[in-house]
Amino acid sequence: MAVAELISAEQYRHTSFEHDAEFVEGRIVERPAPTFSHAALQTFLIRQLWAIDTQLHTLSLTEQRVQTQPNRFRIPDVCVVAEKPDKQSRGIVTRPPYLCIEILSPEDTMVETMEKVREYLSFGVEWVWVIDPVSLSGQTYSQTAVTNVGDRIFSTDRFSLDLSKVEF
Repeated sequence: MAVAELISAEQYRHTSFEHDAEFVEGRIVERPAPTFSHAALQTFLIRQLWAIDTQLHTLSLTEQRVQTQPNRFRIPDVCVVAEKPDKQSRGIVTRPPYLCIEILSPEDTMVETMEKVREYLSFGVEWVWVIDPVSLSGQTYSQTAVTNVGDRIFSTDRFSLDLSKVEF
């Protein structure tokens, strides 16, 4: 059985990957390569969010490193932040985003996905969406509620996005 070599958070901060990887307690965690439906949904979401960023005074980003704990860095498929990461953080988001979106891949497990959801909420993220790119259904999570989304309309307390308009 091979043993993975642990690295420090500082080493992770200065390492780049062809398909960016997450960092959990000294371990590099590779993310699944996105499928076509995953990529198309991510593009749709970012286009819709960019259209409302000005009125919300937010910035929507794809695959942005978010440091949720000193030894944990996650990479949500899409996140909405209230301010740009500062230069001291090397462009890594170190304050809780308003929204983190995880688009499921065939390799994702419920255990891993729920670990990320709990981690985001514990960090102070106000909203987390988990979306299945095939059925366009999923769940929204906030600090106080979990909602199953079957009608393809994902909401926060500030806006909603209708995924029934997704075409791919």
